[in-house]
Amino acid sequence: MRERDVPKEGNATLEGKRKAVYAVGDDGRLRIVQSAGWEVEETVTRQALEELERRAQQARERASAGQSSPLEYHMYRARVDVALLSQATGLWRWRVRRHFRPEIFARLPRAVLQRYADALGMTPEALARIDER
Repeated sequence: MRERDVPKEGNATLEGKRKAVYAVGDDGRLRIVQSAGWEVEETVTRQALEELERRAQQARERASAGQSSPLEYHMYRARVDVALLSQATGLWRWRVRRHFRPEIFARLPRAVLQRYADALGMTPEALARIDER
């Protein structure tokens, strides 16, 4: 994208802040340019947030019904997916998914709960509940 073509429409999800984007200047060199975002970006961001909120609500319902552990709910509530939680905790993805099973989650050692809690910015005790943080 050329420097003069960088969108400056504005994006409500940025809350008035600007972000840096790479653009090619008139001299042909790559540089960092400030952008207020654009409408397409805002639409996609809102759709992604709505999807995560929908997944969090479904996970909450499953956890309340005893079909899933509170971990899944807190993961989506923190706007994180399995891949990112796996990366943040250093646990394999299959292990993270396995910990969504209530009977497995209930037996997790304190150290593993602490890893999840640190990654999600909460306490291990709060991680075990599905009420609001």
